[in-house]
Amino acid sequence: MHPIQSVAIVGAGNMGSGIAQKSAQEEFDVQMVDREQQWVDRGQGIISDFLSEAVERRIFSPQQVEEIKNRITGVVGVDNTASNTDLVIEAVFEDFDIKTAVFNTLDQVCGPETILASNTSSLSVNELAEATGRPDRFVGLHFFYHPAKNRLIEVIPAKSTSQETIDKVVQYCKMLGKVVIICADRPGFVVNRFFVPWLNEACLLLQEGVASASQIDAAACKAFKIGLGPFGLMNLTGPPIALHSTDYLAEQLETPRYTGAKNLRDLIDSNQQWEISEEKEFSDDQYDIISQRLYGVVFGVATQIVEEGICSMEDVDRGAKVGLRWAKGPFELMNRIGVKKSFAMAESYSELCKLSDGSSSWKVPEFFKHQASSDQSWDFSYVDTNIVNGVATLTINRPEAMNALNETVVNQLSVAIEKVNGDDAVDTIVLDGAGKAFVAGADVKFFVDKIRADSIDDIYEFTANGHRLLNSIENSSKTTIALTTGLALGGGLELALSCDYRIGTKRSQFRFPETSIGIYPGLGGSQRPAKICGIPAARWAVLAGNFMTADAAFDLGLLTHLVEISAVDSCVSNCSKLGKPDNKYPGKPANQDSKIVSFATKFYSDENMQLLLNGQCPEGFDSEDKLISRQLKNLKFTAPIALSMASDLIDATASNSLADGLEIELSKLHDIFATNDALEGLSALIEGRRPTYNNS
Repeated sequence: MHPIQSVAIVGAGNMGSGIAQKSAQEEFDVQMVDREQQWVDRGQGIISDFLSEAVERRIFSPQQVEEIKNRITGVVGVDNTASNTDLVIEAVFEDFDIKTAVFNTLDQVCGPETILASNTSSLSVNELAEATGRPDRFVGLHFFYHPAKNRLIEVIPAKSTSQETIDKVVQYCKMLGKVVIICADRPGFVVNRFFVPWLNEACLLLQEGVASASQIDAAACKAFKIGLGPFGLMNLTGPPIALHSTDYLAEQLETPRYTGAKNLRDLIDSNQQWEISEEKEFSDDQYDIISQRLYGVVFGVATQIVEEGICSMEDVDRGAKVGLRWAKGPFELMNRIGVKKSFAMAESYSELCKLSDGSSSWKVPEFFKHQASSDQSWDFSYVDTNIVNGVATLTINRPEAMNALNETVVNQLSVAIEKVNGDDAVDTIVLDGAGKAFVAGADVKFFVDKIRADSIDDIYEFTANGHRLLNSIENSSKTTIALTTGLALGGGLELALSCDYRIGTKRSQFRFPETSIGIYPGLGGSQRPAKICGIPAARWAVLAGNFMTADAAFDLGLLTHLVEISAVDSCVSNCSKLGKPDNKYPGKPANQDSKIVSFATKFYSDENMQLLLNGQCPEGFDSEDKLISRQLKNLKFTAPIALSMASDLIDATASNSLADGLEIELSKLHDIFATNDALEGLSALIEGRRPTYNNS
């Protein structure tokens, strides 16, 4: 499958310029198209201002900004879009006729392989697809504002969209670092389906005199644990957008309750914004009314989304957490409040939706009622299994948490591995991570909570379960492959190293951060790296917690294959044909001539280790040298006990088998988590501060 590389964005407004900017940041070749030069210039100005702010905040260097800008070419006139463009995203005004006119022109000027997409938050994707002239190569996209910042994107295939088109567009979105929700073409798609009625219900609460806009915002912030309430959000995005969206849903879903509130219409007619600077204190009675009404609409609509097959409940929650930045999604909130109580709130809202004749098109789904009657919480699945031609791809689908390992993920992945290990039709197992990360470590809060509760036994059991999982991968009769095409930190890197092959791209990044947060890598990280690349190189990677680029990881041998994103699928196929490697643990770096390998081997040699553990620079090395000083600084900021224990565990690989070494690693777990430094380091990570270690 030829991946998307050249992208054209039609419409240089705030949304279009943001999509163009984000695409250029991720090294796509971008055309920004508009009907007049002034609008193209305006779009480039928006991007320039945004990137200048990013330089001030040290997100990008001036050189990086110039490179981003140079990837964007301004184009005047849709008919001047390059014919060989891989993907064209229309981002003009939300009007069906305007959009179809754009697509008619694009269909004429673009080559037969060009995929067309519409950035829409409301229009029917199926109807747009039919109007494009290439319904099999069309897809709906819903970027969330600001597209260069917000990580969520909804991908909406039409009924006519080919699987190849879906795969290519999803790959493009993932390369943007987006969390992708693939959803059915229904009004509002996923997030707006519950978010827009939530906004309108807040307007109705104000209109009924339940509380002021400020009080409703404050109550909503408390109920949903968010930073900005519905009225503040409408002020930020513009009340007209809220009115357009809610009227559209009311019409399309035949739900009069969604019709824009009169006070929202009056506000827009007077060209004003909501007054939210008043007193925010609310009474208990006010909070109960506000929270239950807002919960009721969200819970009811969330279950309607699942009932209609738009997406899974996990994706509903993902949309809320990533797109809206809610602390918990609707289904997680229901678990916290209680499903039975949540159902009662949705039922109460349903009563408000009834028409004068007593009928109502807004109904609470039966499966919600059944769940409430069983008084059971919702169960979430975070591991997706897909088997094609003997290859079982297991995707850890928790991108809102960077796929971090917790008890649920470890248990579900263990079950999935056991199942495919026992499937005679499967010969290859591929581990993948949804979003921009493979797996970004373990759930640190779990460790902190258990230490504070004096429940280190629970940490041991969690880690032991992790060892059993990795051993089931290590000892699998199937060929095992980790697609480490994104970020792999700590436990994620340890998970990858249990596989026979690790495939990476230029976007791969590795790191063992454990010694800097008060612990050592306890899922084989003290053992497998040394078995793969030798003890000195493992010390460089583990003890100092060095960030590893894809090139460095490949030179060390932690990556077995480094390929272009377009070659990942063929690489998986080739590894599957090769079968299990003859020697998974060569005990030496893959590229002895690499500068990183050469340095690591000399600097972290046996004779230098005592000096390094004491914070001293070995003889023959200049402590003022940038590379040397960075190593000494990294070691200085580690927890002394964790550093010493990690060093001893790495040394143990010289005289122990992998199985014995893993047992030793696990046996030291109580010792490390019982230290004050472990609690300090892990707590500091959560709190976003630098830890202060006292070597105890």
